[in-house]
Amino acid sequence: MQPASGRGWDESAASAIAAELDRHRIALADVLEKLAREPSDLAAAANLIVATLAGGGTIWLAGNGGSAAEAQHFAAELIGRFKLDRAPFAALALTTDTSVLTAVANDYCYDDVFARQVEAVGRRGDAFVALSTSGESENLVRAAQVAHRRGMTVVALTGRRPNRLSDLADVAVAVPAADTALIQEVHMTVTHLLCGIVERSAAPAA
Repeated sequence: MQPASGRGWDESAASAIAAELDRHRIALADVLEKLAREPSDLAAAANLIVATLAGGGTIWLAGNGGSAAEAQHFAAELIGRFKLDRAPFAALALTTDTSVLTAVANDYCYDDVFARQVEAVGRRGDAFVALSTSGESENLVRAAQVAHRRGMTVVALTGRRPNRLSDLADVAVAVPAADTALIQEVHMTVTHLLCGIVERSAAPAA
């Protein structure tokens, strides 16, 4: 496919793209290596999710923007399947009901769009998984606070510490990076790792 100007990609453009890919590969590998050196938070998050599902609880997920998409991706893998055929897990993203989101944002404020849903549907024994590259999204912080009041556990997937969401969480997987796009990509990797562990550990007979 040619650019709008009608000119094809020249060798200098291809070289620039190759160089950018190489820089990105190095940055991504560096972050993943740091996470691999300290896997305890990932293991704790997986154990918490497995225990929640085994106890009959539901995994509620939320995020903003790209993190909203990742929350929905996470829920889809749990309800559908990741790699194994098995019965579905109880998981729902709080980012998908546009009527609820717009009603709460309009009648109250956007900072309450997730907290009010958690207050409505969250139960003791459930888990709230909050995804935020900054760890400072007010609507997720409020939802985590409500989750604790409801007797739920909280898992946070964030960027590097310190941040309020990690401090509130029972378990926090804090990606040691500052670049938003890079953190989002690592969150997808974390999602797949967690789904794989949960599926192998908690899957009932299909």
